[in-house]
Amino acid sequence: MLQGKHIVLGITGGIAAYKSASLTRLLVKAGAEVQVIMTPSAREFIAPLTLSTLTGKPVITEFFTANTGEWHSHVDLGLWADAMVVAPATACTIGKMAHGVADNMLVTTYLSAKAPVFVAPAMDLDMMAHPSTTANLNLLRSYGNHIIEPASGELASHLIGKGRMEEPERIVEVLREFFSSKGQFAGKRVLVTAGPTYERIDPVRFIGNFSSGKMGYAIADALADRGAEVVLVSGPVGELKPRNPRVEVRKIESALQMLDECQKVWPAADMAVMTAAVADYRVENRADSKIKREGNLAPELRLVENPDIAATLGASKKPGQLLIGFALETDNEAAHAANKLKRKNLDAIVLNSLRDAGAGFGTDTNKITILSADGSAKPYPLKTKREVAADVADFISSLLK
Repeated sequence: MLQGKHIVLGITGGIAAYKSASLTRLLVKAGAEVQVIMTPSAREFIAPLTLSTLTGKPVITEFFTANTGEWHSHVDLGLWADAMVVAPATACTIGKMAHGVADNMLVTTYLSAKAPVFVAPAMDLDMMAHPSTTANLNLLRSYGNHIIEPASGELASHLIGKGRMEEPERIVEVLREFFSSKGQFAGKRVLVTAGPTYERIDPVRFIGNFSSGKMGYAIADALADRGAEVVLVSGPVGELKPRNPRVEVRKIESALQMLDECQKVWPAADMAVMTAAVADYRVENRADSKIKREGNLAPELRLVENPDIAATLGASKKPGQLLIGFALETDNEAAHAANKLKRKNLDAIVLNSLRDAGAGFGTDTNKITILSADGSAKPYPLKTKREVAADVADFISSLLK
């Protein structure tokens, strides 16, 4: 899976830099073309000549070569790479990456990278456990970076704890697993819904909910990253945008508009993932002008049911199509989700509960359980929504198999 891949390997100034020679050798042996970028302090731990000999390429440590003035374009490197790996990643470099402190060639290349980025932290246990390190790693995760968690063991300080850079063999395996999943949904046309719907009361007021759309957008990106052509029907989500250019966004406001777009896409789709928080009701007779309070009695709003979009698609589901629903519940969660699964003719439903800390609307994390049509249920721990999206994509892949 790494044959012919372009890998930018960033090495920072930590004792674990000695492992970078083995990592470089394994990547080259696997068929990858490797370009090493070192921070200035990394040269104190491992010689550039060693890495240049292994890769067959000059190691880049500065913005330009001093004796010739040759400029090293971080933009070109960012475009060249199929993946960027920072191993070891010190607390200092992690902080710079998280906050865009572009004072060396490695961080500027990271900020220019269009490819996925893998970060393998390495530091002493107290640094690893410090709140600032935790916050910076969470920021990198929220940007879509892949964190290769460090192992526990004896550290350079001779203390025992978490902070050892993951072994080179495992880092290469992580890359292999990533690239092997890239084509899982190649040729598949996928419908994803996301965000809230707004049901207008008058030109300035509406009935809605607190959905941010983050979960649906993350799922759209995850499926597109694995080769799918995704149509994302999105309610109002502010400035939120998909990361992957293969995601086509169709903006709507109301439930009826979302239904209309879904019915255009669904007949030719291979699957749909319905994450949107669609309003159950709309105002029967919305006002054409702003309802005034002065001198008027409080208006009485007559509500009518909106169509159940997932159930509508489920009723027309053809053999071979997959339909995945989402259920946000506050009580009797499993029972309510199982009922929706059956009633809407879904193949699976992703359950999350507002009673779980860190789950639900507006957060960057979620905690889910996936219920299948065969009656099985698979719980997952609290993760970032990008990680949850990857879990959902893996689950859908298992259904296809």
